[in-house]
Amino acid sequence: MTLTVELSERFREAADEWAEVRMMDEERAVETKAEQALLEVEHLVSGATEVEFEIEDGAIRFEPSDRLEAFLAAQSESTGLDEATVLGLHVDLFARVFLDDDSSRPPNAPPT
Repeated sequence: MTLTVELSERFREAADEWAEVRMMDEERAVETKAEQALLEVEHLVSGATEVEFEIEDGAIRFEPSDRLEAFLAAQSESTGLDEATVLGLHVDLFARVFLDDDSSRPPNAPPT
């Protein structure tokens, strides 16, 4: 099963912050934050240490492991939300992972 998760405003803000602090382009920051968030969810449920996904047209396309798929199905059943929405909520939850609260650009960084 391939799930499609629309990138939320919360996710985009986290990616923008990631890009700003690390002086990287927006596209790469979105990819990095998507990988971090998906990996956190997948690792917690299945123990996986790698994830594969695509980002296209403002959405993440991801095929969860069997264990994560079962987990999402159970949460979907108990909440009445579809699996993609449940995964999207988890991705949003982990979107701010690895962002420093006191992060700031290095003093020698060029202006944005």
